[in-house]
Amino acid sequence: MPLPTMRAVRLHEHGGPDVLRYDEVPVPEPGPGEVLVRVHAAGINPPDWYLRGGLTRMPGETESTVSLPLIPGTDVSGVVEAVAADVDSLAVGDEVFGLLRFPGFDGSAYAEYVAAPAPDLARKPAGLDHVHAAGAPMAGLTAWQFLIEAGHDHPSPFQEARHRPTALDAETTVLINGAAGGVGHFALQLAKWKGARVIAVASGAHESFLRELGADRFIDYTKSRPEELVRDADLVLDTVGGPDSKRFLRTLRRGGAQFAVLPGDFDEGETAKLGVTVSSAQVRSNGAQLAELGRLLDAGTVSVAIDSTFPLADARAAHERAARGHIQGKIVLTVT
Repeated sequence: MPLPTMRAVRLHEHGGPDVLRYDEVPVPEPGPGEVLVRVHAAGINPPDWYLRGGLTRMPGETESTVSLPLIPGTDVSGVVEAVAADVDSLAVGDEVFGLLRFPGFDGSAYAEYVAAPAPDLARKPAGLDHVHAAGAPMAGLTAWQFLIEAGHDHPSPFQEARHRPTALDAETTVLINGAAGGVGHFALQLAKWKGARVIAVASGAHESFLRELGADRFIDYTKSRPEELVRDADLVLDTVGGPDSKRFLRTLRRGGAQFAVLPGDFDEGETAKLGVTVSSAQVRSNGAQLAELGRLLDAGTVSVAIDSTFPLADARAAHERAARGHIQGKIVLTVT
């Protein structure tokens, strides 16, 4: 008897968006601790295009974990179709969303069905559609684990010390660089939820969007240099990274901290002289934290901005959109 099949996007080789192929493959079977999810939407994230471009080793790993062909993607929203015998936390028919098997490249979310570890999933908020739910997991959990609670004791591949979020309240000023992007727009809302004053840095096209999300001050980096305008911030969250990230150190008060989502080039002597700290972390799948974020999403305290959507078969076009940059929120693949 032939195995049931599904459509999925796969990588057979590394390269540009044109290497994404729309294939017919067997429907996966859930293993121990897993459920089978019928996918309604899959979010696109930077690790997806890093993998497509040739990155085959997660930070901190000594060997590649990638074997081609493979189905990329980690962010998913859908409906539970089948449940392994040892899973009692979810049932057939449950609407769920999650960040699958991260850190790692075997999430396999760009597909009509995916076998997902039950602990990586949370029940989808009833008031959130699948497209918006699929845009939440990686970006939302990254903001959560940097700003609210790390939620795990796994060592970071970027530093020896465990990342510890800064307490946020009405006396705290947070500068967010790249505030309009996936992580940035979640971080802005979570900081406001905690009562902090937020300075959002992005290009001018995003000003009204970020002010609507609650930004107290907006800086257009194409016209002004934030490090010349801001002093005595308590925290900088830099979602952009790169060699210029260290310029934000001078916006901090003594005792302040800079959190680097993408590790930059920092000089220990300079940070010591300024009396500030730099910390980074690696986001990890966490269904329990996603459930907490889900409650904020359901209440409307936090929202997911969708930059654009593309059918699963048009994953190439979605990656081409990502490559153009200046993304406002999240790019999502829809599955019918």
